[in-house]
Amino acid sequence: MTDKKIPARLFARAAQDAENAKNAVTMPQTQSPSYRLAFQDNEFLLREDLRPVRFQLELLKPELLLDEAKIASTFVFYGSARIPEPGKKSDNPDPAIAARLEANAHYYEESRRLARIASNFPRDEDGERQFVVCSGGGPSIMEAANRGAGDVGAESIGLNIVLPHEQCPNNHITPSLSFQFHYFALRKMHFLLRARAVAVFPGGFGTFDETFELLTLIQTGKIKPMPVVLFGKAFWNRVVNFEALVEEGVISPKDLQLFDFVETAEEAWECVRRFYDKV
Repeated sequence: MTDKKIPARLFARAAQDAENAKNAVTMPQTQSPSYRLAFQDNEFLLREDLRPVRFQLELLKPELLLDEAKIASTFVFYGSARIPEPGKKSDNPDPAIAARLEANAHYYEESRRLARIASNFPRDEDGERQFVVCSGGGPSIMEAANRGAGDVGAESIGLNIVLPHEQCPNNHITPSLSFQFHYFALRKMHFLLRARAVAVFPGGFGTFDETFELLTLIQTGKIKPMPVVLFGKAFWNRVVNFEALVEEGVISPKDLQLFDFVETAEEAWECVRRFYDKV
């Protein structure tokens, strides 16, 4: 008995059965959609009543791959997809708006510099990576973040989303860490599951959505506090009257301490360092 090898498994792997299924004898029964293996049947998987399964798959796939890549924590970058790189022109047809976007181009460089700083953080004693740069995978501020990580030879994550118009991931994302989502909700969850710091640059509806959900989660105690830095105090105070929210009684004065205003990458990293020195 001691000389016998006990098999590690009894059932064939799904990949093997999937390969075997390709060789099925051609006959009416095997050609019917009902005969397809469920996990190879796209028409079945895309049915309305399979939405819970698709939710689970979209949650699980990035989680497994990030675990395998030994990514313990991330530094998330939110911000506009419209601010141009310094020295480049905005494609906005309104000259005044184009000028404002171009005036904010320095945030591209701040995003890139902060990503460089975060990406130099050493691995922990278990070989896991901390503060890995994670962006929405698009252009502008997001591209700058992934590009900054690449500047110092570090991997970075991109969480892209399928949109009605063409939406390609920027080419600075590490290919094996480039993910595409159908559900905004699952994408936002993956932004925060590993986040241990968040940098928010000037942006529009998407940036506001992600940022205020994050602040709400911290405010309500659904997640633990983390460093949240908002780049460009003048921008944020112009587009959001935080003090008025306090005066109207809809948030507490202490809620203004959930985030810090910063202007430079160095200031942002100092906020992160100071936060974790206290923990």
